[in-house]
Amino acid sequence: MSKAPAPPRRAGIPAASTPRPKAQFTIEEWEAKAPLSDLALKSVAVVKAASENTPLPLKFSVDEDESSRPSTPNLRGKIGSVSRPSTPVPAFTRQFASHALHPKQPVQTPQQFYDWVAQIDRSVAHSQEAHFRAHVAVVSEHLNTADTLIERVDEVDREVGGLLEGWRSVEEGGKNLKDACERLLEERDRLLELTEEIGTRLEYFQELEHATRMLNHPGESLVLQTDFLYMVERVDVCIDYLKAHRYYREAEIYLLRFQQCMTRAMTLIRMFFVGSLRALTADVSRRLSEKDVSSTAQMHLLYTRFRSVTSQLSPLLSELERRAEAHPDDLSALLSECHSAYFAARKNLLVGRLMEEIRGLDPAHTELVELTNAGCSYLKHLCTDEFNLYREFFNSGEDQLYTYLENLCDHLYDDLRPRILHETRLTTLCEVCTVLQALMVLDVAEFPEEPSDEGNLIVDFDQQKSKGLGQLHISHLLQMVLQDAQTRLFFKAQSVIQADIRYYTPKPEDLAYPDKLVDARKPVSQYEVKEKDSVSQLFRLPSLDKKETWFPTLQKTVWVLSQLHDFVKPAIFEDIAHEAVSLCRQSLVTSSNLVEQRSSTNVLDGQLFLVRHLLILKEVANNLDYTPKDAEPKSDIGGMTDTLASVLSRTTALLPDALFASLGMPRGHDTLSDSRHDIDQDLKRACQEVISFCARLPCEPLREWVDRVRAFNDARVAFSSESGPQAPLLTEQEWAKQAVAENLHQVFVEACERDLRSFVTKLRLYLEDDRTVSVLVTHIEEAIIDDYLKFQNVAWNMYAGAMKTVVFSQDSLRDYLKSICN
Repeated sequence: MSKAPAPPRRAGIPAASTPRPKAQFTIEEWEAKAPLSDLALKSVAVVKAASENTPLPLKFSVDEDESSRPSTPNLRGKIGSVSRPSTPVPAFTRQFASHALHPKQPVQTPQQFYDWVAQIDRSVAHSQEAHFRAHVAVVSEHLNTADTLIERVDEVDREVGGLLEGWRSVEEGGKNLKDACERLLEERDRLLELTEEIGTRLEYFQELEHATRMLNHPGESLVLQTDFLYMVERVDVCIDYLKAHRYYREAEIYLLRFQQCMTRAMTLIRMFFVGSLRALTADVSRRLSEKDVSSTAQMHLLYTRFRSVTSQLSPLLSELERRAEAHPDDLSALLSECHSAYFAARKNLLVGRLMEEIRGLDPAHTELVELTNAGCSYLKHLCTDEFNLYREFFNSGEDQLYTYLENLCDHLYDDLRPRILHETRLTTLCEVCTVLQALMVLDVAEFPEEPSDEGNLIVDFDQQKSKGLGQLHISHLLQMVLQDAQTRLFFKAQSVIQADIRYYTPKPEDLAYPDKLVDARKPVSQYEVKEKDSVSQLFRLPSLDKKETWFPTLQKTVWVLSQLHDFVKPAIFEDIAHEAVSLCRQSLVTSSNLVEQRSSTNVLDGQLFLVRHLLILKEVANNLDYTPKDAEPKSDIGGMTDTLASVLSRTTALLPDALFASLGMPRGHDTLSDSRHDIDQDLKRACQEVISFCARLPCEPLREWVDRVRAFNDARVAFSSESGPQAPLLTEQEWAKQAVAENLHQVFVEACERDLRSFVTKLRLYLEDDRTVSVLVTHIEEAIIDDYLKFQNVAWNMYAGAMKTVVFSQDSLRDYLKSICN
């Protein structure tokens, strides 16, 4: 019976059909390639043991004792010791007739026997292979089960594949649905955002209706409502927004309407402010016109009453100022009207009281300084109060405010200015400038302006109001009077310089030098010390003491410059200082000639007079070169001559350039102002004259004798070249004897003892500063040494060294001169 074709099997499971013939393997090869495990070996052993004990078929299960016949050889090894009966017995035949292996017919022929034996062999072989067949059947059953499972797994796999395809289809559909939902949500958000943006933009346009409705509300109290300023702020924001978005539909129309609303709102503020101000001014004027109103009550009415309304008016005016600054073309006129109304009201209240105060000062008879101090102090307090009150109301209009304050000050200036322009006293003009500068010096810097925040439609009224006006600068108000005083001071100073310096005629007592210096060597009184302390800080120098010994033009120069230094501008002061110093120098040079002309013995006095005053004038000019007002003076004469001591170690020759460079004078390539350069040149010439005069008297006999010797020698050389060797000898001349040379040395010593000592004493009297005197004395000594060394060389050569013990050596002469000068 044929079988159905086997279902497909999984890999690795053998098929139930007959295997195909394969390559033959030996047992050794099989064992080598497929070794069995211990468990497999045990199983094989069990199967082998079971196969060895196979039971005989039932046909042959007879008792051994029933037959003693030996078995057939073919069956000996299989059926044991069972003997085959030689002759069939009927009983045996009946006993085994029902067995399958029993021959159905008695065996009669060998062929039947052989068939029967073959059948038995097959039966035996079939019995021996039964367990293998059973195992094959079990394995076949297992294979069938596995095939069934494989079929089920394949079905499940197909089902899972179908489910996976369905899941993928569902997932793709869900993703598409999700994307569609997201697109819808985005579209919804975009539409919502667009709606919100449109609504935001529409708010600016919708604000017009609210503003128009509020502005149409009747009554002056509208500006005092809380929503009024909020509405104004929103209208301002809408105007700025529409200006920035003019491309919107109907933006220009709405912009025009919003501007009209803003103008109406600001007009309401101006009307309310002017009306409130007029009512307040009328009330204050009525109460001020009453009798016996004290000054305290006046201050209360003029300032406290006005401050009481600032809490109500100041926020409104602040809004008007802000809008006028943002929209000057439309709203600046309204703000100017508010300023004008305020100034007119204040001026109406103050002018009468101001005129009364000025009349109380009696401008026609009061001393100018007192009038300036009292009047300007009152104006300063008045202007400060007005400025502070104005700041309570406004935060702009500084130019109009200062114009208003200047108009108030003009009431005093009209009386003060003529007095200043006709004042002839220089000190009074200086005191007036001092008073004005003292009032102006208290000005402080303005407060820094605070930046203002700008929102959209959100308004913050808690923001502090910025103080744009800062502090009052009283200098702006007093500047005109100060300029008048300075101008008058300048022209008066020029007049004094021309009259008392340039065209000054010296009196005999002005030229009494050195008598004035001798008289000045007295203790200075306390009064004089205090008077000197009152001089400008620029001239508080030790070198500028004892002004009573100065020539009057120098005194006047220093006095005028000290008066002007703190009260005129630096450029103007520099010009007048140059003029004064130059004219003073000229007067000193002229006066030194007059001092010399008094007598023949006053030649040195005239030059020392010039050196003394030029040094002082030079020091004044140095301190004016041109020092800022708050700077300290540069130095005194001692400080100026700190470098003079270096001249002592430079050279023993008279080097005027070195001397004057040490005195602080410029060399030829230095660039200085003309006046200082002229002072240096005159001082240089005067010092040369002093050095030459002091060295000439002791050395003049020696110089004449040396010149005579040189002239004789020159003449003798010329005579010898013409007439032969008959020229007379120098030592044979009476005036060239050794005794005459010794006498000249003695005369030199006596002149040094007499004249040089007196010269040094006079130097100390005129110059007073030891270092300056030391510089001049050193150069005088060098000049004397130079002249004497010429005499020494001639004497030593003429008398073959006989005069070496008489005349001085260079070192001994230097020590001798120092002993005399010191």
